[in-house]
Amino acid sequence: MGSEDHVDASRPVRVAIVNDYEIVVAGIAAVLEPYAERVQLVELTAGLPVVSEVDVVLYDTFAQRQDSPTPPDELVGDRARLVVFSWDGERDLVAAALDNGASGYVSKGVTASELVDALERVHAGERVVSAPTPGRPGEAGGSPAEIATTGRWPGDDFGLSARESEVLALICRGLSNEEITAQAYIGINTVKTHIRTLYRKIGVSRRTQAVLWGHAHGFEPDRARDLGP
Repeated sequence: MGSEDHVDASRPVRVAIVNDYEIVVAGIAAVLEPYAERVQLVELTAGLPVVSEVDVVLYDTFAQRQDSPTPPDELVGDRARLVVFSWDGERDLVAAALDNGASGYVSKGVTASELVDALERVHAGERVVSAPTPGRPGEAGGSPAEIATTGRWPGDDFGLSARESEVLALICRGLSNEEITAQAYIGINTVKTHIRTLYRKIGVSRRTQAVLWGHAHGFEPDRARDLGP
């Protein structure tokens, strides 16, 4: 995907942010807001196709199938270049995303300024794969540095890390531990550890209780669109 139109470097890059959860989209928007002179947030979309004329679609993979790390064409269309924003930097996964039409694959371990730089480079026609600087949080632990970089996610108000929240979102979608392992590219023992920790944090002991809690606290996918001014 991607437009062959002439790149106008005199204006900010027009960006749409896409994910199934409104809080995730809004969180990334808040992170990018201080860079308004470089990035114009044209559309924030949860679970709906992008309808605006944009240069780059930033696709957050929170609670998405990681074995298919690009959104369907009807969600993004062919009007813009696609950048995948993900914790999962497994080489085959990145290669698959690029082969499927993505112009960039950016780790959630990068800083906000590095994310903006990646968006500008993709808009300029580069293919960008951006990894976090060594020593930064990778497996989401909810540290201040992580929150400043990636914005918000369902459950962060209750102390759940991004990874714990992602596991809970997949549980709420009916996935088994083995399916979460396959789709999130994390080991079964890591999945079980996240489940034990998130159960303790939300005060439940069974899967059905966790699903009920998740549905009551923002873990059901949204359908919403916010168009910029």
